[in-house]
Amino acid sequence: MTDRPASWRMPTPKQMEKLVAEAARRPSPSPPAPDSQPPAEYWESVLRDPRAGTTEAQMRQRRLSEIQRHVLRVSCRRCERTVEIQTADAVRLYGANALWKDVAQRLLDNTCQQRTGRHEEDGCWPAFESP
Repeated sequence: MTDRPASWRMPTPKQMEKLVAEAARRPSPSPPAPDSQPPAEYWESVLRDPRAGTTEAQMRQRRLSEIQRHVLRVSCRRCERTVEIQTADAVRLYGANALWKDVAQRLLDNTCQQRTGRHEEDGCWPAFESP
């Protein structure tokens, strides 16, 4: 720790005036109009994102051998409990051909905190999360 006062971080009034003058001289780019189209670079980056090609429904139907993620995460919509498992462990326990939705349901089975006593309503409702 040093003995310098906190004011050493603040610019002097002369330095602040200089910064304001420089900012006034530099033309700032005008923001795009609300109804204008985004540039092509924006759409290219969106489509290159690996998450763009897979919807949540498609992700649930994938086999464990097809999933490239290191960690799989599922949470319950009722009791808000979250369970994580490494993909390698899931493949070892349930097999490479197991569907992710079935594995997720098995991970959450019989541990839901919200019990009603009716068989049809008991159990967790999985919500698949992307890490």
